[in-house]
Amino acid sequence: MIVKRISLATLLATTLFTTGLTASSHREAPAITQSPKVDATDFYMFNSYETGREGYTTLIANYVPLQDPQGGPNYFAMDPDAVYDIHVDNDGDSIEDLTFRFRFKNELVNDGKGISLTIGDKEVAIPLNAAGAITAGNTASLGLKESYSLELITGDRKSGVVSTLATSLVKPYDNVGKKTFPDYATYADSYVHSVAMDSCTQGEMKVFVGQRKDPFVVNLGETFDLVNYVPVDRSFAPFATAGIEQLDSNDDLRHKNVTALSIEVPTACLLSDVNKTTIGAWTTASLPQARILRPKGQFDKNSLQGGALTQVSRLSNPLVNEVVIGLKDKDLFNTTEPKDDASRFLDYVTNPTLPALLNVLFLDAVNGVTGANFAQLNPTNYPRNDLVAAFLTGFEGLNKNGSASEMLRLNTAIKATKKDDQSPFGVVVGDLAGFPNGRRPGDDVVDLALRVVMGRLCHPVDLDGDGKATNDLGVCSPEDAVTGTVPYTDGAPISSMYFNDTFPYLKTPLAGSPN
Repeated sequence: MIVKRISLATLLATTLFTTGLTASSHREAPAITQSPKVDATDFYMFNSYETGREGYTTLIANYVPLQDPQGGPNYFAMDPDAVYDIHVDNDGDSIEDLTFRFRFKNELVNDGKGISLTIGDKEVAIPLNAAGAITAGNTASLGLKESYSLELITGDRKSGVVSTLATSLVKPYDNVGKKTFPDYATYADSYVHSVAMDSCTQGEMKVFVGQRKDPFVVNLGETFDLVNYVPVDRSFAPFATAGIEQLDSNDDLRHKNVTALSIEVPTACLLSDVNKTTIGAWTTASLPQARILRPKGQFDKNSLQGGALTQVSRLSNPLVNEVVIGLKDKDLFNTTEPKDDASRFLDYVTNPTLPALLNVLFLDAVNGVTGANFAQLNPTNYPRNDLVAAFLTGFEGLNKNGSASEMLRLNTAIKATKKDDQSPFGVVVGDLAGFPNGRRPGDDVVDLALRVVMGRLCHPVDLDGDGKATNDLGVCSPEDAVTGTVPYTDGAPISSMYFNDTFPYLKTPLAGSPN
């Protein structure tokens, strides 16, 4: 039976990757590829594990995918016409109760003229954003000022009560290189802001917006080269020579940066009297409906935009729009709200097409190679209520909260696991403070998503933290998922050790010039 499962695992995992499992949300839908400044890449929410920050919750929304560190001379400023939101549902109705809204402003210093030099008898603007070295205490050589405001909307994002938390917080400039920024880490750290929330007396929140090393890992290039590896962990004994080895070099995003919108909020300020422990959250970006291009370009005034704000990007749990939502509905998913998920997208979860497609393509081939007589390769429990729990409701006794909707859910009452003790496989291996109870930077969501889709939750898992692996979910059995225990992987490792142990947790961005 082991041989049958191994042969099945190889073919099955290969097809999983060829059908589109890429980065967490990098270019995940056709329309958003046209607007990278508002493309959300990853969303994190977890109980802060920085020493002394117990009682705080960190939320991080990453935008602008696949940033090449050397991508100058104009780097990766945010869109001043957009609004970027982090939404929190604290009563389980799949509607936002709190929205943290970011608006950006990009302006040239010296009354819009930027840095200039005297050339002969004329003052002439230089073509670069910096004219000399920049440090935490001296930014006089920087010609572009990036700033943002932060609002808190209580209630519905369109009609709720708006409170201005800050009006002109500075965003550090991107990490151009060692000559421009002799000490970028210290420079960027000086832009971690403390912001008071008038409606909360439990303490100030921390805010940081700026470029960071892309925290996501994925074996992207070889995946699209017809999967030029066997995607089963080499430590799985039968694959000691054929399986893929866990190597940092398998991560094709290891040379990329992103822009992080990071907040750390007193947990009590996120909760409600309706549900005193569990919250759901997601991030969106929106743009005005109409855009008219100006016939003559001018810095930051190249178009007129107006009309109602229209949501163009949405993200909470990783990989949903990539491997769950059908191609025809990917753009629709990005424009909808969690409250509509049960009526619009439920079939993609209860009756997923990907496992069924694999069965159609490879049933005869697998039976022929292994000599087995499988009637069906994909999990057989329909509706797939194991996936409903994973993607739409949360888990009973862990983080279940309200109606079926696609949100990242966090039970804030579960104490954060110290950095050194975190497991990248989170809840599945008994680390209840990890994914899918929220998501930490060091959680290996690619491997977890692969295994859950192929039925890992139909096999014994410790979902309630009692130290015993049982079939706690109770909606399917091991017989429903014949490859549910195969260690699928892309060979790109990740853990909490890849990140800092203080806010904003994500690493300093890679320098455009390392010299």
